[in-house]
Amino acid sequence: MIYEPLLEKQLETLLPKAYLEDENIRLFLAAVSETYGYYEHHKKLHEDSLLTSERRYLEIKEQIETAKNLEVELTEAKLYAENDANAKSDFLSVMSHEIRTPLNAIIGNVHLLQQEDPMPSQEEYLRVLQISSENLLSLINDILDFGKIEEGRIVFSARDIDIREFIYNLQAANKMRAEERGNKLTVCIDEKIPVFVRGDEVRLNQVLNNLITNAIKFTLNGHIRITMQLREVLDEELSIWFEVADDGIGIEKEKQELIFERFTQANSDITRQFGGSGLGLTIVKRLLQLQCSDIKVESEAGIGSRFSFVLSFSISDTLERPEKKLDFKLHDLQGAKILLVEDVEFNIRIAEKMLQNWKAVVDVAENGQIAIEKARANNYQLILMDLQMPVMDGYRASAAIRRTSRNVPIVALTASVSSDITEKVYEAGMNGYLSKPFNPEDLYRTVYKHVMA
Repeated sequence: MIYEPLLEKQLETLLPKAYLEDENIRLFLAAVSETYGYYEHHKKLHEDSLLTSERRYLEIKEQIETAKNLEVELTEAKLYAENDANAKSDFLSVMSHEIRTPLNAIIGNVHLLQQEDPMPSQEEYLRVLQISSENLLSLINDILDFGKIEEGRIVFSARDIDIREFIYNLQAANKMRAEERGNKLTVCIDEKIPVFVRGDEVRLNQVLNNLITNAIKFTLNGHIRITMQLREVLDEELSIWFEVADDGIGIEKEKQELIFERFTQANSDITRQFGGSGLGLTIVKRLLQLQCSDIKVESEAGIGSRFSFVLSFSISDTLERPEKKLDFKLHDLQGAKILLVEDVEFNIRIAEKMLQNWKAVVDVAENGQIAIEKARANNYQLILMDLQMPVMDGYRASAAIRRTSRNVPIVALTASVSSDITEKVYEAGMNGYLSKPFNPEDLYRTVYKHVMA
C-alpha cells in the first residue's frame, strides 16, 4: 500500500475539528491520501521510464551510428584490400613479363649455342648457364603460383588424361636431370588403373613435378621411384594413390612439418647448398588441399623420403587411346611458311633461328598492324603472335586477322602469367598459346601440331 501522510495533514487543516472526529471522514481522508500516493508513485515511475527510454533511444542511436561508421570503414578496408591484391597481382604479372622476356633470350641462346657443336670447355659453361636460367625460371614460377593460390585465383578443370602416358612423359622430362646426379628414375603403375581418367592434368603435373624435382635435388647416386596404385572405385569416381620415394638425405622427424611452411626449408644449410624458394612443397600442399586431399611424408635423416597423396578422378568415357595422327619427326618442318609477330629483337632472332634450323620459311612483323597487312598479302600456314607490342597488341591483331582469314592457325607467344590468359586468347580467335621462355622442343611440337596436321 502506498500512503501519502502529508496530503492527509493538509486536508485536516482545511476541515472543521468536528469533521475530523468522524470515523468515516477519517477513512475517506486516508483513502484519498492513499490514492494520491499511488498517483505520485506511478507518475515518478512514468517519468523514470521516459528518461530511461530517452537514454535507451540515445544509446541505440549511438550504436546505429557506430555500426554505420564501422560498415563504411569495413567497405573502405575491403576496397583497399581488393585494390592492394589487384595491385600486387598486376605487379607480379608485369614483373614476371619483364623478367621472362630477357630470360627467354638467355635460355633460347643457350639452346642455339648447344646446337653449334661447342668445344668441351664451352659445353660446361653452357650447361651452367642452362641450369642457372632454368632454376631462375622455376623460382619465378613458384612465386607466381603461390601468389595465385594465396589470392584464390587457382581454377581447376577436368579433361581426359591418359594417365600412363602422363607419368611416362613426366619420367622422360626429368630423366636427364636425374641422371646428371647419378640417379635412377623408375615408374611403377598399377595395371588395374584405367587407361583414361578425368581430372586436372596441369595441377597434377605441378604437384608431381615439384615432388620429383625435390627428390632429384636431394638425392645423389640413388634411386627415385614414382608409384601409382588404384585405391577405390565408385559409380562415377575413382581414387589413385601416388608416391614419390627416394633414398636421398631425408628429413629429421621434428622438421617434417616445417617443410610445408612457405619460404621454409629443413635448415639454412639446405638453402645454401641446394637453392630453391622454399615454396615447392607449400604449393603442393595447398593444391592438394584445394582438391580435398593432402600430402603425407615419411622420412628418416640419411635414409630417404616418401611423399604420397590420394587424389580422386572422374571415370572417363574414353576407353582406348586414339591412333596417333602425327608422324612426329623432330626438326623437319618441310618449308612451312610461318609469320612471326614479335617486337623484341632478341626474341625474333631466337625464334627465327630455331624455325629456320627446322627448314621453315619465316616472315617477321614487328607489331600487330604490320602483321595484319602481311596476313592479307600472304598465305601463311601458321602465325606465331606475341601479345604485348607497340602500335597494336596481339589480341587486336588476331581478331582483325581472324575476320578475313578464318583458317590460318594463330598461336600466342607470351610471357604473361595472367589467370585469364587462356580465355582472352580464345576470345581473340587464337588457337592456343605457348609460354615464354620455351625450349626448342616445346616450340617445335606446337608448330608441328598446327602446320603438319
